[in-house]
Amino acid sequence: MNFITRLPGPLLVFFGATSLSFGGMIVKSFEGATLWQILFWRSLFFILVVSIFLLITYKKNVLHAFKKSGFPGLIGGIVLSSGFCGYVFAMYNTTVANANFIIQTQTIFLAIFGYLFLKEKISKLTLISIILAISGIILMVGGSLSSGQMSGNIAAFIMPVSFAILIIIIRKYPDVDMIPLQLIAGIVAMSVGYLVAGKINISPYDIFLGFLAGFFQLGFGFIFITIGARSTPSAIVGIIMLTEAILGPLWAWLFVSENPPFIVLIGGSVVLFAVLLQFYNVIKLEKKTIS
Repeated sequence: MNFITRLPGPLLVFFGATSLSFGGMIVKSFEGATLWQILFWRSLFFILVVSIFLLITYKKNVLHAFKKSGFPGLIGGIVLSSGFCGYVFAMYNTTVANANFIIQTQTIFLAIFGYLFLKEKISKLTLISIILAISGIILMVGGSLSSGQMSGNIAAFIMPVSFAILIIIIRKYPDVDMIPLQLIAGIVAMSVGYLVAGKINISPYDIFLGFLAGFFQLGFGFIFITIGARSTPSAIVGIIMLTEAILGPLWAWLFVSENPPFIVLIGGSVVLFAVLLQFYNVIKLEKKTIS
């Protein structure tokens, strides 16, 4: 664990984003499991890796870490769990490209929620970013009017919205530790998967995919990002996280033969440009604050 913490923060964030980018490909590779069974097994193995990390990090003080996170930690965990549920539903019901591009709007939602709940001003550049992102999303989902894909596109928004709310909670309560939040999120998501699925018996192959999705793809992804973000400026974290949006559709194209329509790539490019514009705005504001 000490070896991981000695790695450069931006490199860890890149590893985390790369790990998360395999999510869509893995979900699309399940053979017989329903989306709720996938959610259950993915969350179960996510809980396992986070528990191991907490025990290594906090040792005998694990319970104290949960107590310190308090009510904000509980709410943050529940919010994040809704994002986990929305992610699996989206990947199951729409294209990986659609889901990944929509997820990147988390920066735009963060700006909106910051204005609503933290009274942070929205600059002209941020407003332009919001308009561009909405335009890109309209292009992307305009050709996906079937009930299945549209429900997946809508569900994909749960992830960026939940992530933005989570960041707002952390900004409001800066002493909240992210790792206990993740364990709470995993437990809630696993419970939802179990209750809705009815039965959790799936093939050994699908259980193995659940292990890959929960332990490595989601678990390592969030742990790397959490550690790396401690020493990496937030705007840089956001830019590096675009790796997920770029690689996710690539893995789906290479390994599960999913070819997104050209209009989705155009719309996704507009969304990514809007997000980059917002990152530029954040960096500019940070420099102005420092000077």
